[in-house]
Amino acid sequence: MQTSRRVAALGIASAAMVTAAIATAPSAAADSYNGCVYPRVCFYPTVTQWNSGAPTAGYQDVTSSYQNLGPNSRGADYVRNTRNDDRVYLRYTYNPTGATGALCVNPNITAIFNSDFTVTGIMIQSAPTCP
Repeated sequence: MQTSRRVAALGIASAAMVTAAIATAPSAAADSYNGCVYPRVCFYPTVTQWNSGAPTAGYQDVTSSYQNLGPNSRGADYVRNTRNDDRVYLRYTYNPTGATGALCVNPNITAIFNSDFTVTGIMIQSAPTCP
């Protein structure tokens, strides 16, 4: 069964205009999603792993600074936040220019990165929404 998704674009200014797509999926309170066990933030390096519901890494600790991603999460194409009350910041490098930035992901949302971006870090914060 195909699930309807709403796609929004977030613009980020750097040396050039950079955009990252965020796809939203249906909210589910205190529930797992696509192989990502609540309350984790899961990383899927490829569309095949996303489609299979097979994340290769998951983070769940609230931190006050970025954690560098390991080899099973760095550069993921899909990142799912299954947390209900915590936002997640994903640090990335925009490959064409080498500029760095951050994307805030609300609870129960999936972020999708294309090949122009390499996700390099994560910070989970105890706040229900992105600014």
